[in-house]
Amino acid sequence: MAAPASAVPGSAAGLRAGAVRFPVPAGARSWRAAAELPTSRSLLSGRRFPGAVRVGGSGGRVAVRAAGASGEVMIPEGESDGMPVSAGSDDLQLPALDDELSTEVGAEVEIESSGASDVEGVKRVVEELAAEQKPRVVPPTGDGQKIFQMDSMLNGYKYHLEYRYSLYRRLRSDIDQYEGGLETFSRGYEKFGFNHSAEGVTYREWAPGAHSAALVGDFNNWNPNADRMSKNEFGVWEIFLPNNADGSSPIPHGSRVKVRMETPSGIKDSIPAWIKYSVQAAGEIPYNGIYYDPPEEEKYIFKHPQPKRPKSLRIYETHVGMSSTEPKINTYANFRDEVLPRIKKLGYNAVQIMAIQEHAYYGSFGYHVTNFFAPSSRFGTPEDLNHASNNTLDGLNGFDGTDTHYFHSGSRGHHWMWDSRLFNYGNWEVLRFLLSNARWWLEEYKFDGFRFDGVTSMMYTHHGLQVAFTGNYSEYFGFATDADAVVYLMLVNDLIHGLYPEAITIGEDVSGMPTFALPVQDGGVGFDYRLHMAVPDKWIELLKQSDESWKMGDIVHTLTNRRWSEKCVTYAESHDQALVGDKTIAFWLMDKDMYDFMALDRPATPSIDRGIALHKMIRLITMGLGGEGYLNFMGNEFGHPEWIDFPRAPQVLPNGKFIPGNNNSYDKCRRRFDLGDADYLRYRGMLEFDRAMQSLEEKYGFMTSDHQYISRKHEEDKMIIFEKGDLVFVFNFHWSNSYFDYRVGCLKPGKYKVVLDSDAGLFGGFGRIHHTAEHFTADCSHDNRPYSFSVYSPSRTCVVYAPAE
Repeated sequence: MAAPASAVPGSAAGLRAGAVRFPVPAGARSWRAAAELPTSRSLLSGRRFPGAVRVGGSGGRVAVRAAGASGEVMIPEGESDGMPVSAGSDDLQLPALDDELSTEVGAEVEIESSGASDVEGVKRVVEELAAEQKPRVVPPTGDGQKIFQMDSMLNGYKYHLEYRYSLYRRLRSDIDQYEGGLETFSRGYEKFGFNHSAEGVTYREWAPGAHSAALVGDFNNWNPNADRMSKNEFGVWEIFLPNNADGSSPIPHGSRVKVRMETPSGIKDSIPAWIKYSVQAAGEIPYNGIYYDPPEEEKYIFKHPQPKRPKSLRIYETHVGMSSTEPKINTYANFRDEVLPRIKKLGYNAVQIMAIQEHAYYGSFGYHVTNFFAPSSRFGTPEDLNHASNNTLDGLNGFDGTDTHYFHSGSRGHHWMWDSRLFNYGNWEVLRFLLSNARWWLEEYKFDGFRFDGVTSMMYTHHGLQVAFTGNYSEYFGFATDADAVVYLMLVNDLIHGLYPEAITIGEDVSGMPTFALPVQDGGVGFDYRLHMAVPDKWIELLKQSDESWKMGDIVHTLTNRRWSEKCVTYAESHDQALVGDKTIAFWLMDKDMYDFMALDRPATPSIDRGIALHKMIRLITMGLGGEGYLNFMGNEFGHPEWIDFPRAPQVLPNGKFIPGNNNSYDKCRRRFDLGDADYLRYRGMLEFDRAMQSLEEKYGFMTSDHQYISRKHEEDKMIIFEKGDLVFVFNFHWSNSYFDYRVGCLKPGKYKVVLDSDAGLFGGFGRIHHTAEHFTADCSHDNRPYSFSVYSPSRTCVVYAPAE
């Protein structure tokens, strides 16, 4: 959940708006709160905790007492629904909720289930709830020394790394001293922006450069003199609006609001920085901030506990707006009903949703964020989602009329290539804003993590522009490193992993900075994964050549060239390669033939046969060798034709260059899932292969296996053979040569069977492999492996073998 068209953290966004969300596991029991709590919702992760658990079905009721240490279960007579009646017994051991909670909480949880399995369901839910009521605490800082034990080359840069870690520890100490710790500091949304209490609404905004401020909107007829705000010594403006005489809110839900400020650059109306929802009226350019506080009965209550993080991360990269097969902007609701089931069926276990944060320009893919706490209104309301920009009108840029509010001043605060602003990560209130923003999406919308985009632009003052990283450590740890930005990344990773241990963070770094994906306590930056960006670049480079010139050693080197103990998410292509001006792998391979020769009722061309074969091979070898996680952009699994082109009008750039538009068409801003579903088109074979590839990884977990051995990289035969876990992968990249009785080395003796074959007819292949064949090893070492077996390896195929027993 939680991955921007998304925000570039090195520009106006401090985190990726495209978030990672794990699908609910099959068989998970739904649950919902049925009572109010007097406790703080944000401190309780948005869930309301039970004093009792109600079991559905035929009216059975199991009450779990929230006090004492016995975990007593009471089942009214005659209402067991098949459950063993054991009131007061020790048959069902449930964790007791602590006394403090039990005195305040009287909520109930419904479990939509019945029968004997209810016992396990009740037990699981109560265990999850008991775990969630524990205070959330960010672990103390470590000593940051383990990185030097892991990589002795870092000792030559110990001064820089220890200085970096000292900045981090000092900032943690200051936050502890002045803010009560990261846990409190990261709940800035409970202080800033709009907060509704029993007495009324309080609105606060940090705008130190403003000379005066007033809250305006529909509620006061946009009168700038009606609700003037006061400013404290820290530059925070505040106003309290009491409830109306009838007890209703002084600002109606859904009404438009802005803050009018007298600034050094003049009077301006701005959308509140912490706004939770903003919309763009039809025919208007600026957005309107919306006071969003729906009645309790309209608020969505999450029905499922959040899942555990998967060991092998298989990410389906998505964009809600373009996820329809029709030329339109899709909605959260349709995405939920039509796209999520498709992802689950394919076998992916995580969803990366791009363009979640509000962004003024749809064609930016969400990278120019304007409202950091607001989900994009193009796709629906915040409740629908639940079931940094250079724009001075709607975003943070020039918010208080100065150039130095949230961002660095001068050239350091502007990213000339992306036309975006760069945060001042050394500023206290900027840190509060960004850390609170990260927590908000995890808390309010139950995202499971973030992909931080463009991190290289943050970590270096040169932003990685016009710089070729060679791997020399001096490129990473010197005066070009932005220590404030790196320390912010350490803090946000500390926060996310401390408060949400199951959450995942992925960083997009092209520099390859050592320690990037190591824990903060050990001295690292703290990401769980780095995006292996060299892999798609290598495939594009190779696809511009004939595959007859591909070097097997070059392919293997690129896929495996990553830092030991720092995990990577690999991918053959993402949304970047699908955008207009670039080509997807399928289009590089098959080009215009995709328009006329993808139907099964007519012969394929050599280009089509070659393209489908290599499309499958490229994706499997990338997953097999490229990292501990795998990513695919929606539609690319079946070779989606053409490119993504957002609706756009013609424009003239500042340099006078004319850029033609596309008549604001949505025709190429959608995903033609119907092509992959059609059993009369060749796309279907590629789709089925991708599904089988995910299923194989789910069963064998080969991406995260400790055992990996590459036994063959043969340039003349064009063969690559490697072991991952118990599996043996055999790739034949030769364009015409097929090999009989090809000797394959392996670690384990015994009988091997085919578990995946890209040449199978189901996958659009020629069916040259017999899946019932048994392959027995011989006590004959080969390619430095103790055992070996013989296989038939057809041209342009990949086959995976597994022990038969």
